[in-house]
Amino acid sequence: MTIAGSDSGGGAGLQADLKTFAALGVFGTSAVSAVTAQNTSEVLGVEPVDSEFLDLQMTAVLSDLPVAAVKTGMLATVANIAAVARRAAAGELPNLVVDPVLVASSGHPLLGEGGVDAYVDLLVPHAEVITPNIREAALLTRAPVDDVDAMIAAGRVLCDRGAHAVIVTGGHITGDEVPDVVVGPTQTVVLNAARVASSNDHGTGCTLSAAVTALLARGMPLLDAVSQAKAFVTTAIRGASSWRLGKGHGPLDHFGWSTDGSARVDEREG
Repeated sequence: MTIAGSDSGGGAGLQADLKTFAALGVFGTSAVSAVTAQNTSEVLGVEPVDSEFLDLQMTAVLSDLPVAAVKTGMLATVANIAAVARRAAAGELPNLVVDPVLVASSGHPLLGEGGVDAYVDLLVPHAEVITPNIREAALLTRAPVDDVDAMIAAGRVLCDRGAHAVIVTGGHITGDEVPDVVVGPTQTVVLNAARVASSNDHGTGCTLSAAVTALLARGMPLLDAVSQAKAFVTTAIRGASSWRLGKGHGPLDHFGWSTDGSARVDEREG
């Protein structure tokens, strides 16, 4: 299950989550925390869902379907964070992957006042994994995060706050390689991948956390799940690198369309 906001442009949010779930062979359900008006270039508006209705959506799914793993994306309000945290504290959200969506890549804030403290105090202690990028890690730990050593330090801080493991993603760090740092209870691992030259990177964080969730749902050990999720995202970025969808940062190739040729349009039809 994904508990996240809707992206009207289809590249991020619960749309990216559900595509990732399907691509990795698990059935996806959702609880919508907010509705956004956005595209590849900008966020025009955000309308949070009332926390009681968010809770009702979680009830609908959890009371009927055998949920094996859960991820959170944009939660939008402190009340929504608290509603999810209550479920997590009650043991109802297995393999909880927390993607702390705080600010859109365009700079538009996606969380109300007090939201950072609510994440750290209420939700992080119940997370199997938390997946901040370096900007989110800096906000959550109130310390600069601009290199691998700082990523490791941030991961340890968040583990000390209760998370079982932390993945700090380094896509915003410049260089030929993209480092992701995995800090767990017994080891710290740095996973590197060659950077793919592409402006189509909208929804990479959502896709990574959704991929980890799907692979945990399938019973994969955490480090294997993270490694395969990173490979999935890299392949999806590479597959979409030549796409021209929208005027800004376009979506990923979640289904490998560019690889198998199924995205090509027959010239006789178009």
